[in-house]
Amino acid sequence: MIIRSMALLTMLLAAAVAARAQQAPPEPLEAAYVIGPEDVLDVAVWGNTDVSRTMPVRPDGKISLPLLNDVQAAGLTPMQLGGVIAAGLERYIATPMVSVIVREVHSFKVTVIGEVKTPGRYELHSRTTVLDVLALAGGFSQYAARNRITILRRQGDAVRELPYDFEKITRAGSKAGQDNLCVLPGDIIVVP
Repeated sequence: MIIRSMALLTMLLAAAVAARAQQAPPEPLEAAYVIGPEDVLDVAVWGNTDVSRTMPVRPDGKISLPLLNDVQAAGLTPMQLGGVIAAGLERYIATPMVSVIVREVHSFKVTVIGEVKTPGRYELHSRTTVLDVLALAGGFSQYAARNRITILRRQGDAVRELPYDFEKITRAGSKAGQDNLCVLPGDIIVVP
């Protein structure tokens, strides 16, 4: 009797877990990290220490490697850059195996200007929201128009203006129709 009860309980728990898994939305996949100027990279070529090295990405987005000279790194993921380097080295090394590791992140910078206590440029190292950046800037000054914040985001040759209503977000969260946006490298947060 106890064994049947345990078996029934186990089946019910398994069914509940399966139903819960079907209802829960899948976790969003994080976007792959894109290398930017000033990041520091470890480029390792298996079995070839003469080409392997640690180097910063120059302001023009390139790195310099023996045999290949300048290689575009900014705008690529580490995996993509490894593939580009491996393809370039195939002329010199049989079946090159290349690994690219981002040692230091320095390209993720955002700017906060206007009515905050500490306006300036902030270097970030992970996924960060607008609220997080405003907190880094020390919060608002007494004259800040919290419902008229604008995020300036460059997309190609254009600059897109994203309105950000602090009051709406902090009062009701995303239920008010606006999410606490994550900033992207190069964003400018303007607090009038």
